[in-house]
Formats: sequence, structure tokens, C-alpha cells
Amino acid sequence: MSLLNQLIAAVFAVLIGLVSGTLYIMSDSSKEMLIHQLESHGQDTATHLGLYLAPYIAAEDKAAIETTVNAIFDSGFYQKIEITNSTGDTLFVSTNTSIAPESVPTWFLTLVQFTPPSMEREISYQWRKVGKVSVQSRAGYAYEQLWNGTEKTLIWFISLSLIAVFSLSYLLRRILRPLKGVAEQATALSERKYIEQKHIPKTVELKLVVEAMNRMVQRVQRMFDEQARHIEELRKTAYLDNLTGLANQRSTHAQLCDWLDYRKEFGHGTCIYLHIPNLQALNDAQGEEAANNFLKYAAKQLADLSAQYQPAIIGRLSGSDFLAFIPESNEEIVKREVSKLNESLITLANFEKISPDEPATHIAITQTDQNTSAAQLLSEARLLIKQAIAEKRDIQYPAEFTGSKITSTSWQEHVASAINNKQVFLQFQKVISTHDQQPLQHELLARILNRDNNPCSAAEFIQVVKELGLIEALDKAVLERAIEYLTHNTSCPPLTVNLSQQAIQTDDFEKWIKSQLSKHNLRGRLNIEINETAILNDINNIVTFRDLLKQNGIGFGVDNFGIHPSGFSYLYAVQPDYIKIDGSLCQEIDHSDEDCFFIRSLITAAHSLGIKTYAERIERISQAERLKQLNIDGTQGFLHGKPEALV
Repeated sequence: MSLLNQLIAAVFAVLIGLVSGTLYIMSDSSKEMLIHQLESHGQDTATHLGLYLAPYIAAEDKAAIETTVNAIFDSGFYQKIEITNSTGDTLFVSTNTSIAPESVPTWFLTLVQFTPPSMEREISYQWRKVGKVSVQSRAGYAYEQLWNGTEKTLIWFISLSLIAVFSLSYLLRRILRPLKGVAEQATALSERKYIEQKHIPKTVELKLVVEAMNRMVQRVQRMFDEQARHIEELRKTAYLDNLTGLANQRSTHAQLCDWLDYRKEFGHGTCIYLHIPNLQALNDAQGEEAANNFLKYAAKQLADLSAQYQPAIIGRLSGSDFLAFIPESNEEIVKREVSKLNESLITLANFEKISPDEPATHIAITQTDQNTSAAQLLSEARLLIKQAIAEKRDIQYPAEFTGSKITSTSWQEHVASAINNKQVFLQFQKVISTHDQQPLQHELLARILNRDNNPCSAAEFIQVVKELGLIEALDKAVLERAIEYLTHNTSCPPLTVNLSQQAIQTDDFEKWIKSQLSKHNLRGRLNIEINETAILNDINNIVTFRDLLKQNGIGFGVDNFGIHPSGFSYLYAVQPDYIKIDGSLCQEIDHSDEDCFFIRSLITAAHSLGIKTYAERIERISQAERLKQLNIDGTQGFLHGKPEALV
């Protein structure tokens, strides 16, 4: 029961006690007054009756006595009238067996014990005593008078009590409104939301409570902001280039290794390697500020190009070398985008009069497939850069840049048919608890059969799915399979589905998932993950989607956490149940104190918000042990086995 209702109940109980006591006192007083009234009435009746019946009593005329007594007795005010002679013999007696009228409730008769008074009057005639008259008033009259008074009092009490309760409720609600706000603040604080009350009450005690709660909310928010800033500064120092804001050499190389050597789900892609020759000469000729501005401009143009393709890797490998890795292999598109990039750099170089006699930048293009390694990619790109420098070319394409890696029409048709017909099967990879080694969840991996009816990885078909606009259809197919599996396997660990940004942005998908969740009880048995970059690109829609999942008891996680340059403040708004720290950040966790300190900071910040932390792509026992020391909640990777079929 709320404090407000308790106060109203307490006040109402006091009112009931007060009125009950008042009713008792009033009833007792009324009872005594009625007794005195009945005594007086009985005495008067006995006196008048004695004076009138004196000669009849002396003559013992029973007929006259009976007639007179009955005339008086029929008025209904008397319980008993008895006439006796001088020797005590009864000449006539009349009694009424009825105690109370039917209008008086039985419980009232039981509650109020009332004995009517009996009055006597001796009768004298001609100076001698001839008899006695006894008159007992009827109790029913007293009960009726008492009940009528009590009934009116009760009606007034109930009416006034209802008015008092409503008035009291309104006043208490108005007075205690700040406390309701404090309760909302406490609830919001437990959900990692920070609400301050703008209206400060005038009541001293309530004012102190509200102001104290506001200060606490501000302090907690500042603590997290300071912690997030500290982690952000650490991340910039360890993983970002100070001048351009891009990933530095270490971070870029780690992401390439993670994507190409470990996950092998990137598929066909294109690497754009940009080199600025004679950087030192540029510094000497134009000055450090002009050279830095040119570097930042080149980095921004390359970042803008990469932003059109997700996921993508963009970073600075050295003072004069930049790299962008995008999921695009179409020759015409790549050449068009690279030409735009080169033209923008030439325009700025001509304006600033940088290297007028030779190219201001050299750009090398290499392409990859699912078998290309990170080392191979960088080696080919650097060889092409050397060739471009030797031949003084702006852009250097590989010798076999003929579009042979462009997806064939037959493969596109095969992939489209598989997705549209929902011919998708699932594998899963376990997330294992670091505390008890039990599976926390099974992350699902989508697979289709190739034209030879052999399973193929996502790297072989995901780009085609994106090109054909079938991402939403693929997400729906995976979710349907997951829900179907959960309905028939109630004891399995929660399943985790990774959704794309494209699917969540469509109204049709939101309606579809609402209908799916309404049909099945999946509370605590299904998780939805979204890539960190996708979340930061559309936070408002993600927050709405997150609320929908929360209402239905579906878990929500952030995938590839920690590598986006925008920081972690979005965790306030999104409030995920867990985050999965990107595998590129954990590759050297068992060897690098810098990585160890950064991951520890991420875990501490997440735990302070009630968010669980998992680490992706863990392969070595030493990695898992170090992460356990850092208080990670779970790990995922080949250390716990290869993906298994969900059957």
C-alpha cells in the first residue's frame, strides 16, 4: 500500500474511532435522558390515573378500572399498568409483550441494553388508602427514539466521512506530490535514468528530501560522465590517431585481423590505401599547420567515402598512410568513388600549391575475398603504392581489376531464392559464464546451402543479400526459425539473434515483430543484438525498439562494442541488458597492459549501469583467464568450440 493510502486509512481509522466514541457518549447520554423522561411520564400517568380511578378502586369496580386503563394503555407508551387494592390484591393488570418496534434492528437491541422504569402511586379516597397504581413505560419507545437519533447520526457521519476522505485525499496528494516524484526518481535511477524535480515544495521537510534526491541524481550522473570521459580519453590515447580522429595503426590492424583472419564473414571487399608522399618536405615547404590541415582533409574525405558502406574499417597506419576497407567489390562503383576522392584531394592540393609537379597523394586499390588475410591485403596494397610512386600515378589499380570478383547473376538468383523461400538453417556459438562455466546464451549464425548443396558462411552471401535488399527478409527468416525452435525446446539456453539496422528502420518490421511476440511467450528466452555502429546511426528508433523488447521480456544487447569513435554516452538512452566487447579489443588482452586497463574500464563502467559484459572471439585460455580477473561476465569464441548446428 502506498504512503498516501496508508495516511488516508490511518486518518479514516482515527475518524471512525472518534465518531464511535462520540456516538457511544451521545447514546449513553440520550439513554439517561430517555429514562428520566420515561420516569417523569410514568409518574405523571400514575398520578393522573390514580386521581381518576380513586372512587372506582375504593368500590373495586373492575369494569370501570379496565375500561379506563385500556383507554390509556392503547396509546402504546406503556409496557405494564397494574391496579391493586389496599390489601395488595390485583384488581386489573394490562401488559405488552412487544419489547421494540420492527423498525429497530436486532443488533441494536443486543448492543443497547435498556430497562424501562416502573413508577408507583398510592391511591387515597376520602382520607383513607384504597390501593396503588404501577406504571412501567414501554422499552420500545426508548429504543425507537434512540435508534432514530443514531440512524440520523450515522447517515451524517457517512456523508461527512466520504466528503472528508475525498478532501483529505486531494490535500494529501497535493502535499505529498514531491514524494511521488522522489519515488519516480529512485525508480528511474535504478534503470540508469537521471531525472531532476524542477518543482521544489515549500514544506521544509519535503523540500529537504527533494533537494537531497536531486543532489544525489546529479552526483551519480557526474560520476558516470566522469568515468565515461576517462574511458574515452583512454580509448583515444590507445586506439585513435590524435590528429585525424581515425583509428590508429594498432587499432586498424587489430580490426583487419579480426575481420579477415578470424571471423571470415566479410566476403568480397575493397581496400583503399592512401599515401601522401614526402610528408616531411610538405611540412618544410608549407609549414606544420598547412600539412596537418591537408592530412585532416584527406582523412575526412576517406571517412566520408567509408561512411556510405557499413560495416567498414577506416584508420591511419602511419604519418602518411591511410586505409579504408569497405564491403564493395563492384568495379564501376569503386572506380567512381575513388575518382571523386582523388579529385577532391587534387583540388585542395592545387589550391594550397602542394606538390605542383607530382601527385600530392597516391591511392592503391586492392580487392579481397573470403580467403584473403590481413597480412596479404596490406602487403598487396603497399606494393601497389610503391608502383604508383615509381610511375607517378594518382591511382594504382591491380593488374587484374576486371570485375571478376563481382557477384554473378546466377549466384544472386540462388541467394535470392534461398532467402525468399526461407531456406535458411542456423548454427550457434555459445556464450559461457566466467563464474560457473554454464552457457548464458546461444548466438545464432545464419547459413544457406550453395549451388552444390554445401553449407556456406555468411561471407559468401551476405553482400548479395545487401545488394538485393533482402536483409529484412533474412532477419525475419532467422527470427522465425529461432522462435519455432524455442517453442519446441523449452529448456534450452536463450537464443540470440543479430538484427540489421535496415530491418529495424521499417514500420512493417516493427508490426511484424509485435505480432510474433504477441503469439509466443518468449520472456527470458530470446535476445536481440544490434551492432554498435547501427545503434549510433539511429538512436531514436533503437530506443523505441528497445522499449518494445523490454515490454515483452526480450533481452537486448550491443554487438561489437567499444570501437566506434562516438563514445559510450548512448548507453544512458538505450539501456542494453548486456554489451559484447569487440573481438579486436581482446586479441592481445593477455599480453597488453594497455588493452587490459581499457577493457577493465569498460567493464567497470558497464557494471555501474547494471549492464552485463561479454567478450567476443576469445580463442586462448590465457585471454579467458585475464578477462575473468577483470570481472567479465561471459566469453564467446572458438575457445568454447566451433559453431554447431541448431537442431
